[in-house]
Amino acid sequence: MISYIKGTITEKSPTYMVVEANGIGYHINISLNTYSHFEKMTDIKILTWLQIREDAHVLFGFASESERSIFLLLLSVSGVGTNTARLLLSGMNVEELKSAIIQEDVFTFSKVKGIGPKTAKRIIVELKDKVMKESGEAGSTIISNTKDNTIRDEALSALVALGFNRIAVQKTVNALLKENDSTLTVEELIKKSLRMLS
Repeated sequence: MISYIKGTITEKSPTYMVVEANGIGYHINISLNTYSHFEKMTDIKILTWLQIREDAHVLFGFASESERSIFLLLLSVSGVGTNTARLLLSGMNVEELKSAIIQEDVFTFSKVKGIGPKTAKRIIVELKDKVMKESGEAGSTIISNTKDNTIRDEALSALVALGFNRIAVQKTVNALLKENDSTLTVEELIKKSLRMLS
């Protein structure tokens, strides 16, 4: 699997970008959220997921690990394909989507063009428990600040890479961000988390 691509954007639109790395141009399908994140950048590192079909190999790109994770969760829902998952992540950011699932908010799903109540209910039924578990706390308030999300994602990735349990890490990181009123840097968040997890 291609985990990420680091290179230069040579072509960009709200639905795809071409990233050149080592002389090869990769056509990467993206959501509107990912486009917004990279809109003013040229040299980037984009997380990816490769879909292998009989007729094509299709690459999808993500601005964060949390976006890639929820995209793959959406694909696990019966009847939800890559186009629907990308549509949802273009109409809502990751935290809004998680919140809508946890709160069983069919109305918020209906604001995304092309998503009907049947699809929304199926996503909620099949993913609510998984999203609540992944968020660390059932019914906890999901952090929505973009800066917090970046810091949170980087700290989570680092701590999980160090061998800590993802759910335990998420609980710890969420608690520290709330407790410190979002004033921590990534390094400080990781250090404090390590003290609590060790």
